[in-house]
Amino acid sequence: MNKKKTETKTAKSSTTKKKSPSVKELNETINNEKDKYVRLFAEFENYKRRTAKERIDLFKTAGKEVLSSLIPVVEDFKRALNQEDANQEDNQGIQLIYNKLIETLKNQGLEELEVKIGDSFDSEIHEAISQIPAQNDDQKGKIIDIIEGGYKLGDQVIKFPKVVVAQ
Repeated sequence: MNKKKTETKTAKSSTTKKKSPSVKELNETINNEKDKYVRLFAEFENYKRRTAKERIDLFKTAGKEVLSSLIPVVEDFKRALNQEDANQEDNQGIQLIYNKLIETLKNQGLEELEVKIGDSFDSEIHEAISQIPAQNDDQKGKIIDIIEGGYKLGDQVIKFPKVVVAQ
């Protein structure tokens, strides 16, 4: 029993002998905690901004898959309208349906990329499916034929125009 009393006395004396931190150490600890807080707050603000931007982008491109699947239909309409042997009445009906479809897709944010024969080829915007020899030096690096049009949804290109380039 005496051993227990002496052990508790030494334990008490060791806790009372602990040195209290100085003002300098306390200020350093406070500054470290402030720094951690500021960094955490900035990180959280960045997270909120990033998720808000991602949410806005998601709403802009929510129907991307549906709109992408309708692009071949639009291209088929264009081919049907360009056929020379179709009669005039059929062409008018196809034109009406095509116009309505294009207007609906525009309202959803789908836009056709402007590509013209004679434009310079840009690998960031165009997809070259074939290259043919140029007839003169002015045609080198220019678009000779447009096989399929390209489309973008908002600022994002979802289908690159397929073109033939002179080389």
